[in-house]
Amino acid sequence: MARNHAPLAALALLLAVACTGNPGGPLAQECSSGLSAASSELRSAKADGFGGTVDWTKAASLLTAAKVQYEFEHYPNCIDKVKRARVYIERARGG
Repeated sequence: MARNHAPLAALALLLAVACTGNPGGPLAQECSSGLSAASSELRSAKADGFGGTVDWTKAASLLTAAKVQYEFEHYPNCIDKVKRARVYIERARGG
């Protein structure tokens, strides 16, 4: 006896779409703008001669990881890494 699986398939599709995140939402925007600002601060710190410090290297690593989190739409993790990176950038500058 054949069954109609259309309702089940539609429900599965709806759940999949709901779980993909909101690429244009406020967390995505916060992550993106934070990445831009922190990357600029990191470049500036390097230009000021702080590029070889341990704190600068930690910040660079965190920003790389944050970019990966952004690509996979894990925005809260991205935001956390950006915030931590900015602390290391400030430390690298002696602040």
